[in-house]
Amino acid sequence: MLLRHLRLPVVVVALALTFAGGTAAAPADDLREAQKLYTQGRLQPAMERLDAYLKAQPREPQGRFLRGLILTEQKKVNEAIQVFTGLTEDFPELPEPYNNLAVLYASLGNYDKAKSALELAIHTHPSYATAHENLGDIYAQLASRAYDRALQLDKNNTTAQVKLAMVKDLFVAPKAGSGPRPEPAKVAKAEPPKAAEPPKAEPPKAPPPKPEPAKAEPPKPAPAKPEPARVEPPKAAPPKAPAAASDEKAAVTAAIQGWAKAWSAKDVKGYLAAYSPAFEPGGGESRDAWAKQRTERIERPKSIEVSVQVRSIDVQGDTAVAVFRQAYRSDTLKSNSTKTLRFEKSGGKWLITQERVGG
Repeated sequence: MLLRHLRLPVVVVALALTFAGGTAAAPADDLREAQKLYTQGRLQPAMERLDAYLKAQPREPQGRFLRGLILTEQKKVNEAIQVFTGLTEDFPELPEPYNNLAVLYASLGNYDKAKSALELAIHTHPSYATAHENLGDIYAQLASRAYDRALQLDKNNTTAQVKLAMVKDLFVAPKAGSGPRPEPAKVAKAEPPKAAEPPKAEPPKAPPPKPEPAKAEPPKPAPAKPEPARVEPPKAAPPKAPAAASDEKAAVTAAIQGWAKAWSAKDVKGYLAAYSPAFEPGGGESRDAWAKQRTERIERPKSIEVSVQVRSIDVQGDTAVAVFRQAYRSDTLKSNSTKTLRFEKSGGKWLITQERVGG
């Protein structure tokens, strides 16, 4: 049941990877024909052409990955697991084999192994949106099991009953309950304010008129006071603050666009220059190891295209937090994710100090 809700690249993903000594004219024809037959649903002929290809190049990752996909379609779960496990051992930098291992483990009900596989996929490629979504589904399934166990131990536990129902709503059609349940909650929260609005609205209306005449009286006896009070155009300065904030937001947006442009142009030097010297990669990874890994991932694909849609930018002095939607496409991978970057202004430039996937 979980398998239907996991969005996995079981059919669509094609690892167009190039490794040293990994391509030859005749075997490449076998691989292309195998891929064509696979997309047509002709699994057995596809496997036969693929076997011929892998006989010549047994370690080539693209053919092995396709073999795993065909075995998955043929419901040969254990054999598919062996294929994808081998890929993770030989090419640990690729996130897709981990992701497909997760769906196979999930189909067997082994959610702990599925969770571990997805965490490894995310570790190798933090912006892999599919793996993040799948991991959320796995957590929901684990929660469902825990709540169900709680109810077995205590059938009168109403809190566990409600939580279990909410989790199950994630895996059924929208008709089943996600609509009706939020509605009563909203009505319950909306009703008290409606009853309270009339009384609260009346008192405020009465006080405003009273302070107004009170304010008008002082100006009459002392005309000299209103004049200096009018000299308070410094209060016009607040509009300048938003304007300055707007300028800084524009500068942060430009920094994001420059970072994405350098990435798309495979300009490693320009890409790394977008990061502050104070930037620390997550997961305990050293700055040098991170830079080396990013350099390899930028240089490896033949082409890269990165586009961003900024959702929000919050500027606080010399720091800023930007949330945006990132679309990444290369000849080996396509992904969409929400990303958050934290910036620090240094030497008049906004530089990245923290990076994470998610809002």
